[in-house]
Amino acid sequence: MLFTPANHEPLTDAAWNEQRVRDAIRAIAKDAEDALEPGAGWPAHPLDEDEPRVFRTLYLGAAGVVWALAELERRGFAELRRDYVPLLERVLEAEREAPDFDEYDDPERSLLMGECGVVLVLHLLRPEPEREARLAELIAANAQDKRRELMWGSPGTMLAARRLGRGDLWRESADRLLEQWDGESGVWTQELYGRTRRFLGPVHGFAGNVLALAAEPDAALERRAVETLRRYAIIEDNLANWPPELDSPFDGRGGIRVQYCHGSPGMVASLARLAPSDDEHERLLLAGGELTWQTGPLAKGANLCHGTAGNGYAFLQLHERTGDERWLGRARAFAMHALEQVERLRAERGRGRYSLWTGDVGAAHYAADCIAGTSGYPVVDGL
Repeated sequence: MLFTPANHEPLTDAAWNEQRVRDAIRAIAKDAEDALEPGAGWPAHPLDEDEPRVFRTLYLGAAGVVWALAELERRGFAELRRDYVPLLERVLEAEREAPDFDEYDDPERSLLMGECGVVLVLHLLRPEPEREARLAELIAANAQDKRRELMWGSPGTMLAARRLGRGDLWRESADRLLEQWDGESGVWTQELYGRTRRFLGPVHGFAGNVLALAAEPDAALERRAVETLRRYAIIEDNLANWPPELDSPFDGRGGIRVQYCHGSPGMVASLARLAPSDDEHERLLLAGGELTWQTGPLAKGANLCHGTAGNGYAFLQLHERTGDERWLGRARAFAMHALEQVERLRAERGRGRYSLWTGDVGAAHYAADCIAGTSGYPVVDGL
């Protein structure tokens, strides 16, 4: 068994309808604008936080919502009514005074969970030399980060360096990360949440580090990456999955996971561009995509990190790699389901879920990619 059936739900019967999808994207953007608390940001959803709280970061909070809304407007999927620069300036001040996550001694620098992400979105909206200089400071300071993963560590800030066109800063972090890539296991070791771990997926481990390093073409990097991809694949009946960690049971907390952050969807979505075009790797990637399809949408909801929309990026990447329209059709079926999940959760809770990686705007971004037929996972594949 490569998945836990209870983690998934039957796929919707709704057929792909582009106009309906466009309407849903606009409705999500409008709901987000309507729900803004002007003095602070967006309130945390009960599924993200038990107590009332306002998050600020790119992963979970105002910076991510603003980035998503601005991208949807840039791509012609929404028309915004607000200037969000003043909000992000207040958010940035609050982030510096009281970082969202205080488990580390230093103020959090990271792209997804700290100041770097907030400053970067603000700089993308309204570039200023002072913001660019601050980003350079944060990226350089994170080069020595011991967590060695995308959410908190240097791989995330390496993506920011590439977006700024600062190859020098990217190279400093890349050289250190390459030095720490273990040749025997083929992965990195994470010092994360007070534990030593070896993750495989794109959010906390190997696949995310490879994505950050692959910003510059490197045949040796690609060979090492696909060897690790092949080495740790668990294959049954032409289906494939990967464990979240090397040192923990495959069927761990929450059962066997098939989601972007842990499992086949994230591995396929992250590494499909790097694997060589031979029969062996093609079969492996298709086996991971087929498992994602056969398990069905995630019962956890529509979101990018551990929901239906995130899983759908595996299909978009396979469509890009193979040109097979079947994968685009599957991606669009997941988009229809994800949008239904957004509506269902809003009806149950009486409100939307306002974050990029766990909320409604992330699902809207995925739906927009399904219309366009593109495969750019938010933040990871480009800011």
